[in-house]
Amino acid sequence: MEFTARELCDFLQGTLEGDPFVKVHKPAKIEEGVEGDVCFLANPKYIAYAYTTKASVLIVNEGQVFEQPVQATIIRVKDAYSSIAMVLDQYKVMNNATGKRTVEQYTAVSTLAKIGENVHIGAFTVVSDEAEIGNDTYIHPNVFIGLRVKIGKNTTIYPGAVLLDDCVIGNNVIIGSGTILGSDGFGFAPQPDGTYKKVAQTGNVVIEDNVEIGANTTIDRATMGSTIIRKGAKLDNLIQIAHNVEIGENTVIAAQTGISGSTKVGKNCIVGGQVGIVGHITIADGTRINAQSGVSKSIKGNNIAVTGSPAFEYADSMRSQVIYRRLPELMEKLAALEAKINALENK
Repeated sequence: MEFTARELCDFLQGTLEGDPFVKVHKPAKIEEGVEGDVCFLANPKYIAYAYTTKASVLIVNEGQVFEQPVQATIIRVKDAYSSIAMVLDQYKVMNNATGKRTVEQYTAVSTLAKIGENVHIGAFTVVSDEAEIGNDTYIHPNVFIGLRVKIGKNTTIYPGAVLLDDCVIGNNVIIGSGTILGSDGFGFAPQPDGTYKKVAQTGNVVIEDNVEIGANTTIDRATMGSTIIRKGAKLDNLIQIAHNVEIGENTVIAAQTGISGSTKVGKNCIVGGQVGIVGHITIADGTRINAQSGVSKSIKGNNIAVTGSPAFEYADSMRSQVIYRRLPELMEKLAALEAKINALENK
């Protein structure tokens, strides 16, 4: 990757201060920037590095004020964090360009599968009968694609992923290494003799457009119907999504979260790490769930923040924590009051 500051500024639709002809070759952290690097400043905690960085170009927010001279050429944008995301994406595309895509040796691609144009299929990948793979999709080695799986255009599937029968994957999806889509949901019917009868899981998993799923995440197929991840959702590594769950548009879920069966999570929600959500409840649009919370009942109001286990509204939880920390002191006061009351009663 090589751009002049002017080319980069035009790409980001920003305004430029400094040398428009200075060239950048790669992105870097502001505290480690050297000549030829492009860095960004979005968090005020890092402003001291703006005065010392050796980077050639620095991307900042429009209203950023500097109290000392900055040596780097500055590009001012509406959102520095979003802009560096665009730069990193472009850098990755250009750095990973490998020319014409092919089907590598040692693959097992069914003659009944439909493969689009400019598709890459890595070595030791299996593509089963009646599977469909859209144009410009890149499948890394050691991927398993089951019967009748449909994969859209421009999707990337990393090594070791497993897409079991009847999964439907949209366009521009990223599926991380070791992720399993379409494994059986955890369904067992208790029997009179104390044993459990397995309930057949006959549904599938549907992943809509522009979804990203991290490594080693599991999404179970539905008992009937579909487990659905709506468009734009972003799932971290090590997440468990149970059967018949639905995740709304543009919802973000952090690592080690588990969502039990048939729960519906709304759109634009933010779920922190290690959150547990019980089954058969509804989470309203815009809900924010703090890390390590346990959600045991439906959240009905939109744009509410909750925390704790069991989770309840954030502000109430913070007030409760203040009281909880004072419990030893309050117990001492209560004991003293009881002693006074007993003394008065004895008189």
